[in-house]
Amino acid sequence: MTKEQDYSSALPVNQFKRALQGDKPLWGLWMGLPDASCAEILAGAGFDWLLVDGEHAPFELESTMRHLQAIAPYPVSAIVRPEEGRTALLKRLLDIGAQSLLIPMCDSAEQARELVRAVKYPPQGIRGLGSSLARAAKWNNVPGYLQKANDEICLIVQAETSTAMENLAEIAAVDGVDAVFIGPSDLSASMGYVGNPDHPEVVAAIEQGIATINQAGKAAGLLCINTDKANAYVAKGAKFVGVGVDTLLLGNAARALAKQFKQGAESVDAGQSSGY
Repeated sequence: MTKEQDYSSALPVNQFKRALQGDKPLWGLWMGLPDASCAEILAGAGFDWLLVDGEHAPFELESTMRHLQAIAPYPVSAIVRPEEGRTALLKRLLDIGAQSLLIPMCDSAEQARELVRAVKYPPQGIRGLGSSLARAAKWNNVPGYLQKANDEICLIVQAETSTAMENLAEIAAVDGVDAVFIGPSDLSASMGYVGNPDHPEVVAAIEQGIATINQAGKAAGLLCINTDKANAYVAKGAKFVGVGVDTLLLGNAARALAKQFKQGAESVDAGQSSGY
């Protein structure tokens, strides 16, 4: 068997799921630009994981798949966040090749258990079988895919409300939940501090949440684009942290470049004018 033939029939190992069990923090980047060229550029940047945000960014099923295809050749893990945890939607995302899913707005252990059922094949779950049409199964070219797939699925549930934080110990204890991601922005709004995820009470809730998740033996994650605060959360036990957003990187760099040259030009113009 050639290397090409072996690769074509191998079920990809979920490296992110395995890395969650390691000792090193995993640094990631949020992606909201739906052009696959952006995904390919970012895939080679050196992050541990990239998240395709289908909740707030304009991703559809096909553009999500193109992102997964663009990322696949690179040594970085892809996570997909859908707009919600509908069973039919999760099935389609899994079929196009997503192995790690981040599900927003999980407020209870019962919701978490339903999400586990949605992403697992029977007997552990209710995921529908359609491997002959699934990129994930390489269109029925992965021997034993239906028996192996459950082991490579990484389910991350997102706790981002006061209710979720109250139920966090029970949510994190659900068998089949691999990690819990705390959403600082929505959590701050839920706590009455909309737009202020750095409020001391919000920070305290996040730190307590990280401890609760770790006590359940699960990995804790969050999005924090402030370097010092991100490192502080890691010191408190956060395992995977998103430290940037592609739209912000592009926008901030473009504004800084424009400002650099426009201010320089205006200074030159002012100097020339004063000389006449």
